[in-house]
Amino acid sequence: MCLIVLAWRPGHPQPLLLAANRDEFYSRPAWPLREWEDAPGLFAGRDLQAGGTWLGVTADGRFAALTNIRDPSQPPGRRSRGELPVDFLRGTLEPQAYLQRVASKAADYAGFNLLLGDSRQLWYYNSQEDQPRPLAEGLYGLSNARLDSPWPKLQRAKAALENCLDAPHSERLLALLADTTQPAEHLLPDTGVGPAVERLLATSFIASANYGTRASSALLLGADGNWEMVERSFGPHGAPLGEVAVRR
Repeated sequence: MCLIVLAWRPGHPQPLLLAANRDEFYSRPAWPLREWEDAPGLFAGRDLQAGGTWLGVTADGRFAALTNIRDPSQPPGRRSRGELPVDFLRGTLEPQAYLQRVASKAADYAGFNLLLGDSRQLWYYNSQEDQPRPLAEGLYGLSNARLDSPWPKLQRAKAALENCLDAPHSERLLALLADTTQPAEHLLPDTGVGPAVERLLATSFIASANYGTRASSALLLGADGNWEMVERSFGPHGAPLGEVAVRR
């Protein structure tokens, strides 16, 4: 998962609105959103190479989302980051306790961000900061750096999400994820991958021959435990492959 924007509104009938794009090489095999046969009640897409996920929710409203930290100088992790959301969703630990456990073994993974919660609480962990923390009410954006890093695509996506708050709907959340606006050159971050790759990765929706946005997801979580998740899948050059919707 490489772009997440969310509105966290504890006490609201819809405490969580989340829109997220997963960017990956098209050649990496994955299943779209579904209930996992080996984990009944867990709904997520699945990376078939390492077995993990980037975004998932359980029947009772626990959710988890992951992004990697873009740093070409970091060593590869000994374990797959995608197992972290799965372990939380399969388990029963509260978010704080789970993130404390994650912090104790964070060195096993390449850099990552992890969001965890339910309708009552939202927690965030960045493996470089190494300090789990609860998030207060507000709008947040997360890509491949720290929470709310001022990357142009994050700022645009957060502004678009704010415009959805009056009448949130999965269609509006998915629409903001389809933004292909290219920021001005001087606004691009420098993450060590070179100008050409920075330009490719600078749009909310990424499309090329080999790498791009594979899935766009909208998650609306209600205070009553009901939720809706809609995922659209894409292939090379952004070609649409289908849509899955799950409501509980």
